[in-house]
Amino acid sequence: MRIQHRLTLTAELVAEVRRLEADPGPEKGFIELSSDDYHHVAQSIANENAGRPLWLFAYGSLIWRPAFEHVEHRACKAFGWRRSFCLKIHRWRGTPEQPGLMMCLDYGGCCHGIAFRLPAGNDYEQLLRLLRREADYKGDIDAIRWIEVRSGNERFRALAFWAAPRSDPSYVNLTIAQQAFLLARAAGHIGTCAEYLYNTIVKLHEHGIHDTYLWRLQRLVADEIRRIRSA
Repeated sequence: MRIQHRLTLTAELVAEVRRLEADPGPEKGFIELSSDDYHHVAQSIANENAGRPLWLFAYGSLIWRPAFEHVEHRACKAFGWRRSFCLKIHRWRGTPEQPGLMMCLDYGGCCHGIAFRLPAGNDYEQLLRLLRREADYKGDIDAIRWIEVRSGNERFRALAFWAAPRSDPSYVNLTIAQQAFLLARAAGHIGTCAEYLYNTIVKLHEHGIHDTYLWRLQRLVADEIRRIRSA
């Protein structure tokens, strides 16, 4: 059975709320990373990892919209971490008037994801590309960290973006119903939160990953979209 036939949040429902909003620009109170900042952080991570394979732990959009090359990928688990829409955003897939939520890794539970091994010899260039995609402000760097993952009987460390962003002032701890309310309505200049959720679940399914939290959330988002439609 195809996943689309079992998802409550269907492609058709996602299309009903699909729209692009104007980019409101940098958020107030946040300091943007400079070109020098990007180069410094990329070089620091590359130097710290020198002589080791560079593994990247992907749990969301990096699976379905990668910004890197890889030579190997493995299904893996990150114990002590879980997916969570816990960062309120006013740009990208949200606006100041209608904020969205960004999915991060938060503490607790177990997260099934994909570990990608990047080709040796160009760590700096690959990291620079990833940083330019994943980080915009100086505070974002605090949510980039090495975590331990397990693939079969093997344990190794992998770089994770947006892990435990609790020091970020945009961090929120919402109920799943509150999350669904925002995800069903938010859109920005790169798309909607509903589309992000849908794409993530579909791609995880292709890798044999079923996240109970995301499946519960997609049902609630679908209900919210229907509520919008009938209003």
